[in-house]
Amino acid sequence: MLPRSRTLPSRIHQGVLEERHDVRHYLQVDVQPKTQTESEALNIQSNYSNCFDDDGRLKRTGTFWTATAHIITAVIGSGVLSLAWAVAQLGWVAGPIVMLLFALTNFYTSNLLAQCYRTGDTVTGQRNYTYMDAVKSILGGKKVKLCGVIQYVNLFGVAIGYTIAASVSMMAIKRSNCYHKSHGKDPCHMSSNGYMIAFGIAEVIFSQIPDFDQIWWLSIVAAVMSFTYSSVGLGLGVAKVAENKTFKGSLTGISIGTMTQAGTVTSTQKTWRSLQALGAMAFAYSFSIILIEIQDTIRSPPAEHKTMRKATILSIMVTTLFYLLCGCMGYAAFGDNAPGNLLTGFGFYNPYWLLDIANLAIVVHLVGAYQVFSQPLFAFVEKWSARKWPKNDFVTAEYEIPIPFFGVYQLNFFRLVWRTIFVLLTTIIAMLLPFFNDVVGILGAFGFWPLTVYFPIDMYITQKKIGRWTSRWLGLQLLSVTCLIISILAAVGSMVGVVLDLKTYKPFKTSY
Repeated sequence: MLPRSRTLPSRIHQGVLEERHDVRHYLQVDVQPKTQTESEALNIQSNYSNCFDDDGRLKRTGTFWTATAHIITAVIGSGVLSLAWAVAQLGWVAGPIVMLLFALTNFYTSNLLAQCYRTGDTVTGQRNYTYMDAVKSILGGKKVKLCGVIQYVNLFGVAIGYTIAASVSMMAIKRSNCYHKSHGKDPCHMSSNGYMIAFGIAEVIFSQIPDFDQIWWLSIVAAVMSFTYSSVGLGLGVAKVAENKTFKGSLTGISIGTMTQAGTVTSTQKTWRSLQALGAMAFAYSFSIILIEIQDTIRSPPAEHKTMRKATILSIMVTTLFYLLCGCMGYAAFGDNAPGNLLTGFGFYNPYWLLDIANLAIVVHLVGAYQVFSQPLFAFVEKWSARKWPKNDFVTAEYEIPIPFFGVYQLNFFRLVWRTIFVLLTTIIAMLLPFFNDVVGILGAFGFWPLTVYFPIDMYITQKKIGRWTSRWLGLQLLSVTCLIISILAAVGSMVGVVLDLKTYKPFKTSY
């Protein structure tokens, strides 16, 4: 195991460590201007352009399809499982309408954000490698720190939410098999802690993948898994509706007086639950938070924002179709008793093996989604640390470790320790607060307005120099204010849900 020389180039992340490009290392030539022929110089220039982008960084390899896979992996996450519950709170009229409005808003603001990937000209302008870079380059000032805090706290929270969701699915598999072995005589209650720890161990391993570019295969696997469990949930919902021979539910949502696990629904609780449903739907579409990071993996030409627009259109169309089908069919199947996690609502009855497959697909998907959301936070901390301690070998030195059949792995001790601590923290907090629906609602409410609406609109107005009080400016501001009000209401509803859950909760002793 030998340390790499600091003169050798290293691309740990797009912008994680200061990239040290030594042309001779890549081109395998000894550059000697005095004896070099013209043809050799041209050859070096050609090789250089094949290796590096216009900004001197290693050439990106992402395509329309890899970007689409990243987005679908980020969007069709655990949020889809709570949509039947969300539709149940709002009813047949408001539920689908609100979902479509969230989809349209996300598409519109994501397109605005994609045009801010380069500062100035959208084709030749300076590239922004992260969401924060774009805010710093275009807006500057205190907004940069505000954006950073909101983005990275939200990413941290998403990792917690995914840990909770994965443990619920792993337990569902175990309980299903336990139930069938005992022929229904054993209630099969169990703690979620062991499953959260198992998920955390898996994430420690996958978190050592250095670069966003290098997890494209994990995103494709995760995207396939998301379609798998969404399709199973949809199919079982259709089967349940056929079994009931009727569509359950009402135009206005859950009825006052309905008995739920939390007790009888009062008029006040119906209001809180409806607001929490807004947060759940906002969370289901939360991918703007990592849009710039995904866009930074796309090769050009064509211009990155054009490829990203196509990827966003396809991704949101596909996910919205799935969301509407899963949410509406789940509500039609269970009515007012729609569960917080759609797949747990079908109980442990046949075909239990199909539910096991769906829950396994959820776990595999969340392993990938956890990485897609965590990589930008990993990159930020490692970039900051490299600038703070540039001569510290613990932070910057890499060691080459040969791995049979996989090639050479670049080990960095700081990356190993920091990412392990991150996963450990998210796992412990998930064990402390295992309230899936409430956590999802809070995350959706907290991140939706600032990251999906406010900053993209503000950057776009500045980038395009849209004048104050023009019709375009007024329209964008109206959209921003409307989404702010929705976010505040959703946050209040979700926090009330957490307060109610905490009344009957004991830390580390939650069982299902």
